[in-house]
Amino acid sequence: MRTSFFAAITLVLSACASTPESSGPTATVALRSASGTKISGNLTFVQVGDQVRVTGEITGHTPGVKGFHIHDKGDCSAPDAMSAGGHFNPTKTQHGAPGAGHAGDLGNLVFNESGKATVNLTVRGISVNKNASNGIIGRAVIVHVGTDDFKTDPTGNAGGRGACGVIS
Repeated sequence: MRTSFFAAITLVLSACASTPESSGPTATVALRSASGTKISGNLTFVQVGDQVRVTGEITGHTPGVKGFHIHDKGDCSAPDAMSAGGHFNPTKTQHGAPGAGHAGDLGNLVFNESGKATVNLTVRGISVNKNASNGIIGRAVIVHVGTDDFKTDPTGNAGGRGACGVIS
């Protein structure tokens, strides 16, 4: 009796861990320095229902709060990353805080005294589906050198582009 109880609990926990919502389509980005910085990192984007979970780590930045956005073009070829274009904004909305502005408005990251930020957030308004109108595959992620003020349109006054990577 006791063995079957533990077997049933294990089966239930296994089923919960493998629900479709926990592991949807996935994309990654390798961030490389831009504008002469030493910023780099890796991020993973996982579709979870109608949201996207973003996780990873970014290093080499100056300590403090820094803007973090998805940009329209998947092009990081310019030394200052300006080739990535403006913020991803398929709905043509005003810049703002995550969930209240463009699809590409991911907010700010906090870099510690060692210049490292751990990313673990959930975003609405974007999709890991390449063919969706709000799809992020092939677009760029930019880590800015300044803080996003959530009000200055269209950029958030977040300053130069310190790192860039294309989502694939």
